[in-house]
Amino acid sequence: MSFLSIIFRIDEKPINQMKKPTKESVNPEVFKLYDDYAHNRMERREFLEKLSVYAVGGLTVGSLMSFIMPNYRDTIQVSQDDSSLLTETIEYSSPDGGGTIKAQLSRPKEAKGKLPGIVVVHENRGLNPYIADVGRRAAKEGFISIAPDALSPLGGYPGNDDEGRTMQRQRDRNEMLNDFIAAFEYLRDHEGCTGNVGVVGFCFGGWVSNMMAVQVPDLRAAVPFYGSQPTAEETAKINAPLLIHYGELDERVNAGWPAYEEALKANNKSYKAYIYPNANHGFHNDSTPRYDEANAKLAWGRTIDFFKKNLG
Repeated sequence: MSFLSIIFRIDEKPINQMKKPTKESVNPEVFKLYDDYAHNRMERREFLEKLSVYAVGGLTVGSLMSFIMPNYRDTIQVSQDDSSLLTETIEYSSPDGGGTIKAQLSRPKEAKGKLPGIVVVHENRGLNPYIADVGRRAAKEGFISIAPDALSPLGGYPGNDDEGRTMQRQRDRNEMLNDFIAAFEYLRDHEGCTGNVGVVGFCFGGWVSNMMAVQVPDLRAAVPFYGSQPTAEETAKINAPLLIHYGELDERVNAGWPAYEEALKANNKSYKAYIYPNANHGFHNDSTPRYDEANAKLAWGRTIDFFKKNLG
């Protein structure tokens, strides 16, 4: 019997005593615990033990786990078979990264002429359904998008985020960065693309977006969502305009923002940054309860407007 199963059995309550968690009723520390777990700063056993502290007032560890884990089935906004899009799985070469990388390529079916491109970069767990959905959302806005899976050399996203995180830890992050730079080159040279390409990424993908702005001279725009920041020396090499999104409650990532902003200003870089009130790390991800609908929609609207302005 697994440790998780044991906890669930110990924690069981009669159905009429169980309480369904809500974002408002759950202690904010639960989201911080999940953030530590999701970013490999805490093992599963420790996470469950600490989570049990908040299983009070009719809440169970099992109900808390179900509440905070991603729910992809009910949150997809643009289906994989959306009739207005051409969505396919392609492969491209990443000689300085993982070799052959699989990716989702999406574009409007009725597009006339070439389209500007967007590279969509996943979090620290591979190309899960949420990020693939974001790629299709970008295509619905009139772009050709590519959403690579950096887990391709290991067999691809395994179907759940826990295993995906474990797999991604096996890869070198700079090699993965090269995988996304290779995706940029693939999309830039694609027959359906104008050659004007930007990047948007989330969490780990936010760091990739920042670093692509550093390393890719002809990147046209970069939009990091709650991503770790480059050094001052790296920031001096940025050419692309930046649109930067942070959640107010994301203390871990936000700690690096003052130094980053100072370096951006010192080097006269083009940037706009927003810190969204009462928003957690991952506030754009609508598959988890950290999702903040109002702030997510605002940030995504700003992102699309930014790409339309800078990619043409």
